[in-house]
Amino acid sequence: MVHDDEPVLLGRTGNTARITLNRPRALNALTHPMVVTIAAALDRWEHDPGVTSVILSGAGERGLCAGGDIRAIHEDARTGGGASAAFWRDEYRLNSRIAHFPKPFVALMDGIVMGGGVGLSGHAGVRIVTERSAVAMPETAIGLVPDVGGTHLLARAPGELGTHLALTGNTAGAADALLCGLADHFVPSERLTALREALAAPGVRDAADVRETVLRYAATPPEGRLAGDRGWIDACYAADSVTEIVDRLLDSGLPAAKDTAQTLLSRSPTALKATLAAMRRDGPPSTLEEVLDRAYRASCAALTHPDLVEGIRARVVDKDRDPQWSPKELAQVTEADVARFAAPPPGGDLGLAGGTAHLAP
Repeated sequence: MVHDDEPVLLGRTGNTARITLNRPRALNALTHPMVVTIAAALDRWEHDPGVTSVILSGAGERGLCAGGDIRAIHEDARTGGGASAAFWRDEYRLNSRIAHFPKPFVALMDGIVMGGGVGLSGHAGVRIVTERSAVAMPETAIGLVPDVGGTHLLARAPGELGTHLALTGNTAGAADALLCGLADHFVPSERLTALREALAAPGVRDAADVRETVLRYAATPPEGRLAGDRGWIDACYAADSVTEIVDRLLDSGLPAAKDTAQTLLSRSPTALKATLAAMRRDGPPSTLEEVLDRAYRASCAALTHPDLVEGIRARVVDKDRDPQWSPKELAQVTEADVARFAAPPPGGDLGLAGGTAHLAP
């Protein structure tokens, strides 16, 4: 029996299977048991001829998913536990599973979609944003490198837009998410219920039917910001180092660029440098699985770096928004500090690119 208080609700309407993240008070933050539940459901539905498509959505009005449960990650990092590494192993495998799911996987990216929420939706076959969407990879604000394959997506955005979003953690609305390749279609939120019903109709049997149905409800999104800012973003973020990026932003003479420099200077210096290295490395020809393997290394390294505990403390626990990074300045972050985020973790690599994506840890 399915209870409404379960963190993941699974259901069927016609030939459509439904996954609903059901922690609305926590903005549907993702936990390890939720990951396991979703993965098991996909295993069943892949081989069920009665399921022709899957729809992912979030309960409540605020968003699909605000990311992983970072309070739990904070406690794990603070006490030196291993729960976060185990969570990431299964989460990143699920990200790969969604990317290669053989039936249409439709992600309704309504409201807040951040971090782990991007991992669940950004690799889906059909990604739908609304006028309420706020899509982001905000990891540098808490001492992490963007994970869940986020750098795989952002490294393929036009020009340096992805670098800008990865380093700042800024949110992208519907038009900007479409421009950067984080989403495929804009559907006004008032049409989502009708779209769900249409996708569950008996005549919707394959990927072509799903695309045709979505297009009937799609519209032109409100204008975004990034297209107009691309000139200074491309010029400043083409620099070879975070320090030079900040200098170019400050020297540009543009208020928006100078504000962006201040945003960068508020982020973890170590995470910024490790993120830029990831962005330069994770573009083509890297596969998603290679990027997820690297993300696992970076995330495990962050567990033993003081910035992760401090960043979550300042942003979520105490909420003073005054993290004391270590080291404090970009110039103090060494090449060895950055290299730690690319080194194999003590417990071993994830091994997705080696073909072990669906094996238990």
